[in-house]
Amino acid sequence: QVQLVESGGGLVQAGASLRLSCAASGRTFSSIAMGWFRQTPGKEREFVASLNWIGGNTYYADSVKGRFTISRDNAKNTVYLQMTSLKPEDTAVYLCAAADSRFSRDNQDDYPYWGQGTQVTVSS
Repeated sequence: QVQLVESGGGLVQAGASLRLSCAASGRTFSSIAMGWFRQTPGKEREFVASLNWIGGNTYYADSVKGRFTISRDNAKNTVYLQMTSLKPEDTAVYLCAAADSRFSRDNQDDYPYWGQGTQVTVSS
């Protein structure tokens, strides 16, 4: 089992930056891939970014490529999502997810463990 707690969301203006954090506990964090997804009311959950167990093989949705950066600190059992140049369309609940393997990308079925999410709202 892996428990995940996100933080760092908030209300910002377009063009601003935010850094989301996801603290993990339980199963060995350093041996599993991690991802960020987001969800807005009435829409399906969508993939944002992922990275492998040692922080490599980063993968991004086209909509955030060049603006968002995913990283991890295995010593702190934490994964981050640095978001820059935020747009109103980035408004969503951002969820952290833990995979059951060392390598995972954008398939939600590869992530059995999910946090509760943190709200990000970007005003125009």
